[in-house]
Amino acid sequence: MTDILIVEDNIEMGTLLCDFLKAEGYSVEFCTDGETVLDVFENTGAKLIVLDVMLPNMDGFAVCKKIRETSNTPIIIVSAKTEKDDKLSGLILGADDYIEKPYDIDILLAKIKGIFTRRYSSDIVSDGFLKIDKNKRLAYKGDTQLDLTQKEFELLYLLVENTGKTLNKEFLFNKIWGFDSFSEPQTLTVHIKWLRQKIENNPKKPEHIVTVWGVGYRYER
Repeated sequence: MTDILIVEDNIEMGTLLCDFLKAEGYSVEFCTDGETVLDVFENTGAKLIVLDVMLPNMDGFAVCKKIRETSNTPIIIVSAKTEKDDKLSGLILGADDYIEKPYDIDILLAKIKGIFTRRYSSDIVSDGFLKIDKNKRLAYKGDTQLDLTQKEFELLYLLVENTGKTLNKEFLFNKIWGFDSFSEPQTLTVHIKWLRQKIENNPKKPEHIVTVWGVGYRYER
Protein backbone atom coordinates (compact mmCIF):
# COMPACT_ATOMS: atom_id res chain seq x y z
CA MET A 1 0.00 0.00 0.00
CA THR A 2 1.24 3.48 -0.87
CA ASP A 3 1.75 5.86 2.04
CA ILE A 4 0.51 9.03 0.36
CA LEU A 5 -1.51 9.63 -2.80
CA ILE A 6 -1.01 13.13 -4.23
CA VAL A 7 -3.79 14.47 -6.47
CA GLU A 8 -2.73 17.72 -8.14
CA ASP A 9 -3.25 18.93 -11.73
CA ASN A 10 -0.26 21.29 -11.52
CA ILE A 11 2.52 18.88 -12.45
CA GLU A 12 5.33 21.12 -11.22
CA MET A 13 3.69 21.65 -7.83
CA GLY A 14 2.74 17.98 -7.49
CA THR A 15 6.24 16.79 -8.39
CA LEU A 16 7.81 19.17 -5.87
CA LEU A 17 5.49 17.92 -3.11
CA CYS A 18 6.31 14.32 -4.03
CA ASP A 19 10.02 15.08 -3.72
CA PHE A 20 9.55 16.60 -0.26
CA LEU A 21 7.51 13.62 0.93
CA LYS A 22 9.94 11.05 -0.48
CA ALA A 23 12.77 12.87 1.30
CA GLU A 24 10.79 12.32 4.52
CA GLY A 25 10.69 8.58 3.83
CA TYR A 26 7.12 8.23 2.53
CA SER A 27 6.17 6.18 -0.51
CA VAL A 28 4.17 8.36 -2.90
CA GLU A 29 1.88 8.05 -5.93
CA PHE A 30 1.02 11.10 -8.06
CA CYS A 31 -2.18 11.61 -10.07
CA THR A 32 -3.31 14.65 -12.03
CA ASP A 33 -7.07 14.06 -12.41
CA GLY A 34 -10.00 12.82 -10.38
CA GLU A 35 -10.93 9.73 -12.35
CA THR A 36 -7.39 8.36 -12.34
CA VAL A 37 -7.00 8.74 -8.60
CA LEU A 38 -10.13 6.67 -7.96
CA ASP A 39 -8.69 3.85 -10.08
CA VAL A 40 -5.30 4.05 -8.35
CA PHE A 41 -6.88 4.13 -4.90
CA GLU A 42 -9.07 1.13 -5.68
CA ASN A 43 -6.11 -0.89 -7.01
CA THR A 44 -3.33 0.01 -4.57
CA GLY A 45 -4.89 1.91 -1.67
CA ALA A 46 -3.18 4.66 0.32
CA LYS A 47 -2.72 5.60 3.95
CA LEU A 48 -3.41 9.29 3.25
CA ILE A 49 -4.61 11.41 0.31
CA VAL A 50 -3.54 14.99 -0.39
CA LEU A 51 -6.29 16.22 -2.69
CA ASP A 52 -6.60 19.33 -4.85
CA VAL A 53 -10.13 20.56 -5.60
CA MET A 54 -9.87 21.98 -9.13
CA LEU A 55 -9.13 18.86 -11.18
CA PRO A 56 -9.97 17.80 -14.73
CA ASN A 57 -12.76 15.23 -15.31
CA MET A 58 -13.91 15.09 -11.67
CA ASP A 59 -13.30 17.76 -9.04
CA GLY A 60 -11.80 17.09 -5.63
CA PHE A 61 -15.12 17.40 -3.80
CA ALA A 62 -16.58 14.61 -5.94
CA VAL A 63 -13.46 12.50 -5.39
CA CYS A 64 -13.68 13.01 -1.63
CA LYS A 65 -17.36 12.06 -1.59
CA LYS A 66 -16.73 8.92 -3.66
CA ILE A 67 -13.84 7.74 -1.48
CA ARG A 68 -15.87 8.34 1.68
CA GLU A 69 -18.50 5.88 0.43
CA THR A 70 -16.14 2.99 1.10
CA SER A 71 -13.12 4.25 3.06
CA ASN A 72 -12.11 6.33 6.08
CA THR A 73 -8.61 6.95 4.70
CA PRO A 74 -7.42 10.40 5.90
CA ILE A 75 -7.88 13.13 3.29
CA ILE A 76 -6.25 16.56 3.34
CA ILE A 77 -7.72 18.99 0.81
CA VAL A 78 -5.33 21.64 -0.52
CA SER A 79 -7.01 24.24 -2.66
CA ALA A 80 -6.93 27.79 -3.99
CA LYS A 81 -10.67 27.90 -3.29
CA THR A 82 -10.59 29.83 -0.02
CA GLU A 83 -14.23 30.80 0.52
CA LYS A 84 -15.86 29.64 3.74
CA ASP A 85 -18.49 27.65 1.81
CA ASP A 86 -15.77 25.73 -0.05
CA LYS A 87 -14.01 24.83 3.20
CA LEU A 88 -17.27 23.74 4.77
CA SER A 89 -18.15 21.64 1.71
CA GLY A 90 -14.82 19.80 1.89
CA LEU A 91 -15.09 19.13 5.61
CA ILE A 92 -18.76 18.08 5.43
CA LEU A 93 -17.90 15.65 2.62
CA GLY A 94 -15.42 13.99 4.96
CA ALA A 95 -12.02 15.67 4.52
CA ASP A 96 -9.89 15.58 7.65
CA ASP A 97 -8.36 19.00 6.96
CA TYR A 98 -8.55 21.84 4.44
CA ILE A 99 -5.44 23.88 3.62
CA GLU A 100 -5.43 27.01 1.49
CA LYS A 101 -3.02 27.50 -1.40
CA PRO A 102 -0.36 28.74 -1.40
CA TYR A 103 0.58 26.73 1.66
CA ASP A 104 3.72 26.46 3.78
CA ILE A 105 5.29 23.07 2.97
CA ASP A 106 6.48 22.68 6.56
CA ILE A 107 2.93 23.11 7.85
CA LEU A 108 1.62 20.51 5.41
CA LEU A 109 4.39 18.07 6.33
CA ALA A 110 3.63 18.57 10.02
CA LYS A 111 -0.07 17.87 9.47
CA ILE A 112 0.77 14.73 7.49
CA LYS A 113 3.17 13.53 10.17
CA GLY A 114 0.53 14.20 12.83
CA ILE A 115 -2.04 12.09 11.00
CA PHE A 116 0.41 9.23 10.54
CA THR A 117 1.37 9.37 14.21
CA ARG A 118 -2.23 9.37 15.44
CA ARG A 119 -3.60 6.87 12.95
CA TYR A 120 -0.79 4.44 12.27
CA SER A 121 1.81 4.57 15.04
CA SER A 122 1.87 1.77 17.55
CA ASP A 123 3.82 1.34 20.75
CA ILE A 124 4.83 -2.17 19.67
CA VAL A 125 6.01 -3.19 16.20
CA SER A 126 6.18 -6.92 15.52
CA ASP A 127 6.70 -8.82 12.28
CA GLY A 128 7.23 -12.37 13.53
CA PHE A 129 11.02 -12.02 13.39
CA LEU A 130 11.55 -8.95 15.55
CA LYS A 131 9.40 -7.32 18.21
CA ILE A 132 10.13 -3.73 19.22
CA ASP A 133 8.54 -1.93 22.16
CA LYS A 134 8.94 1.79 21.44
CA ASN A 135 7.93 3.03 24.89
CA LYS A 136 10.13 0.61 26.85
CA ARG A 137 12.86 0.91 24.19
CA LEU A 138 13.31 -2.84 24.08
CA ALA A 139 13.79 -5.11 21.06
CA TYR A 140 13.53 -8.88 20.81
CA LYS A 141 14.63 -11.45 18.27
CA GLY A 142 12.21 -14.25 18.96
CA ASP A 143 12.21 -14.55 22.76
CA THR A 144 15.71 -13.14 23.13
CA GLN A 145 16.12 -9.52 24.19
CA LEU A 146 18.66 -7.66 22.07
CA ASP A 147 21.39 -5.64 23.74
CA LEU A 148 21.16 -2.37 21.80
CA THR A 149 22.62 1.06 22.33
CA GLN A 150 20.28 4.05 22.12
CA LYS A 151 21.27 4.85 18.53
CA GLU A 152 21.08 1.21 17.48
CA PHE A 153 17.56 1.01 18.86
CA GLU A 154 16.45 4.22 17.11
CA LEU A 155 17.96 3.10 13.81
CA LEU A 156 16.43 -0.38 14.02
CA TYR A 157 13.00 1.01 14.91
CA LEU A 158 13.12 3.44 11.99
CA LEU A 159 14.04 0.67 9.55
CA VAL A 160 11.43 -1.78 10.85
CA GLU A 161 8.74 0.92 10.96
CA ASN A 162 9.38 1.41 7.21
CA THR A 163 9.57 -2.27 6.30
CA GLY A 164 9.97 -2.80 2.56
CA LYS A 165 10.88 0.83 1.85
CA THR A 166 14.37 1.88 0.84
CA LEU A 167 15.55 4.72 3.06
CA ASN A 168 18.45 6.76 1.73
CA LYS A 169 21.58 7.22 3.79
CA GLU A 170 21.19 10.97 4.22
CA PHE A 171 17.63 10.58 5.49
CA LEU A 172 18.68 7.89 8.00
CA PHE A 173 21.66 9.86 9.24
CA ASN A 174 19.69 13.08 9.69
CA LYS A 175 16.82 11.30 11.44
CA ILE A 176 19.05 9.52 13.95
CA TRP A 177 21.98 11.88 14.43
CA GLY A 178 20.46 15.19 13.32
CA PHE A 179 21.43 17.82 10.77
CA ASP A 180 23.77 19.53 13.24
CA SER A 181 25.46 16.36 14.45
CA PHE A 182 29.25 16.29 14.81
CA SER A 183 29.22 12.59 13.88
CA GLU A 184 30.58 11.49 10.53
CA PRO A 185 28.22 9.93 7.95
CA GLN A 186 30.36 6.78 8.21
CA THR A 187 28.79 6.34 11.66
CA LEU A 188 25.65 5.06 9.93
CA THR A 189 27.57 2.31 8.15
CA VAL A 190 29.16 1.22 11.43
CA HIS A 191 25.80 1.07 13.21
CA ILE A 192 24.28 -0.94 10.37
CA LYS A 193 27.14 -3.42 10.75
CA TRP A 194 26.56 -3.68 14.50
CA LEU A 195 22.82 -4.21 14.02
CA ARG A 196 23.43 -6.97 11.50
CA GLN A 197 25.71 -8.72 13.97
CA LYS A 198 22.88 -8.68 16.51
CA ILE A 199 19.87 -9.64 14.38
CA GLU A 200 21.05 -11.45 11.26
CA ASN A 201 21.54 -15.23 11.24
CA ASN A 202 24.52 -14.62 8.96
CA PRO A 203 25.72 -10.99 9.22
CA LYS A 204 27.94 -11.42 6.15
CA LYS A 205 24.87 -12.33 4.07
CA PRO A 206 22.14 -10.15 5.58
CA GLU A 207 18.54 -11.06 4.78
CA HIS A 208 16.78 -8.43 6.87
CA ILE A 209 18.84 -5.22 6.75
CA VAL A 210 19.55 -5.08 3.04
CA THR A 211 21.93 -2.68 1.31
CA VAL A 212 20.54 -0.88 -1.73
CA TRP A 213 23.76 0.13 -3.41
CA GLY A 214 24.17 3.82 -4.08
CA VAL A 215 20.97 4.65 -2.17
CA GLY A 216 20.71 3.35 1.37
CA TYR A 217 19.15 0.47 3.31
CA ARG A 218 15.88 -1.44 3.47
CA TYR A 219 14.47 -3.72 6.16
CA GLU A 220 12.88 -6.95 4.95
CA ARG A 221 10.90 -9.42 7.05
